[in-house]
Amino acid sequence: MSKNNKVWFITGASKGLGLVLAKQALARGYRVAATSRSVDDLVKAVGGKTGALLPLAMEVTDEASVRAAVGATLAHFDALDVVVNNAGYGQLGTPEEASDAEARRNYDVNVFGVLNVLRASLPHLREQRSGHVFNIASIGGLFGGFTGWSIYCSTKFAVAGITESLRADVAPFGVDVTLVYPGYFRTEFLTSGSLRLPERPNPAYEEARASEMTHTAQINGAQPGDPEKAARAMLDIYDRPTPPLHLFLGSDAVKMAEQKLRELAADLDANRAVSVGTDF
Repeated sequence: MSKNNKVWFITGASKGLGLVLAKQALARGYRVAATSRSVDDLVKAVGGKTGALLPLAMEVTDEASVRAAVGATLAHFDALDVVVNNAGYGQLGTPEEASDAEARRNYDVNVFGVLNVLRASLPHLREQRSGHVFNIASIGGLFGGFTGWSIYCSTKFAVAGITESLRADVAPFGVDVTLVYPGYFRTEFLTSGSLRLPERPNPAYEEARASEMTHTAQINGAQPGDPEKAARAMLDIYDRPTPPLHLFLGSDAVKMAEQKLRELAADLDANRAVSVGTDF
C-alpha cells in the first residue's frame, strides 16, 4: 500500500484544526476516519460516509465509545496508520476559582481522552510495527505564564509528558510520535463552544479577568496563525522519513518556546551550585 492510501484517525474533526486537517488529508488522497461528539456536525462540515471518509460519533471520555470508533475504522478501511489526538477545550480560571468538577472535566477530555484513544489504537500500530501518532498540545503545554490558564495549561503539560514518554515506548515498534505545540490560530478555540469560564470567578484576580477579556474580545478573530498552513505543516511532517518529536506551529509559539528556554537556562545558571550540591 502506498503512503497516500494510509488511514488517518482524527479526533475533534468537526471544527478548528481537526476539520482543516481532515479536509487536507482527504485532498492529498489519504483515507480519513473523522470523529466528533456529533456525527451530524461532522457530516455538515466534512461530508458523509464514502470509501475515503468515515464520519464517526465518538466521546473521548467514554472508553467504550473510543474502542467502538477504532473498531469501526478498522472494519471500514481494514487499516489504521495515523492517530491525531486533537479533541480538547480550554478551561479558564485560577486554581482557587476552578471547581473540582471543572478541573476534572477538563482533564477528562484533554488528558484522559488522549489516553483512551491511545489504549484503543496502539495495539494495532504496535502489531503492524508502523504508524504515527500526533498529539496536539499547545504552546501553553510548554510555557505556562498566562494568568487564569492554570487548569488548561496543566492539561497540556500532561499531554506533553505523555507524548515524550510515548515516543520511547513505541519507538521499538517502528511507530513515530510527534508532539504539536500550536500557538494562537484563527479557529473557534476562543469562542464559547471551546472555551469555558469559571462558574465562580473571584474578583480578587483582576489580572485573570483581564486576560479572559483580552482573549475573548481582542485575540479571538485576530490570531496570527493560519490553520490551513498548520494542517499543511503536519501533513508535510508525516511525509518526512524521520519526523520530529517536537513541532512548534506559529511564530508566537516559537517565541514563547525560546523565552522558556532562556528562563530555564538562567535559573540553571543562577542556582547551579544549589542544584548539584544536593548529591551524596
